[in-house]
Amino acid sequence: MNAERDLTRLLAGLRPELDPGRYVFTTVDGPAPTGLAPVVTVAEPEGLTLVVRQEEADAASLPYDYVAGRITLRVHSALDAVGLTAAVARELADAGLSCNVVAGFHHDHLFVEHARAEEALGLLNRLAERSGGRTG
Repeated sequence: MNAERDLTRLLAGLRPELDPGRYVFTTVDGPAPTGLAPVVTVAEPEGLTLVVRQEEADAASLPYDYVAGRITLRVHSALDAVGLTAAVARELADAGLSCNVVAGFHHDHLFVEHARAEEALGLLNRLAERSGGRTG
């Protein structure tokens, strides 16, 4: 399957999927502790940022202050596609929702406030419908 670059087709084909888990952002000095399975790692001068399931962070006594829901956009977006992140962020921002976006090779992953994750999913489905996509 070829990665999509056309913004209209990207939006119509979003197919957002909400993971049932709760995710947190934390940071450690050095490598990730044994027993963690981060879904995202980011090396920064201040430390290694990890995005892990909340229960893993709790078990490892790692601090966090933001609990997120994870929405995967099932459309296979090209890494050089223009406008997808902006369109999705704008849709969520208009509803007062923050969004932390991580691009994987095949899909984009959105981390939104867990308490409002279902609302975010609905907004993204409506964005896809307005762009010519189908849901369900």
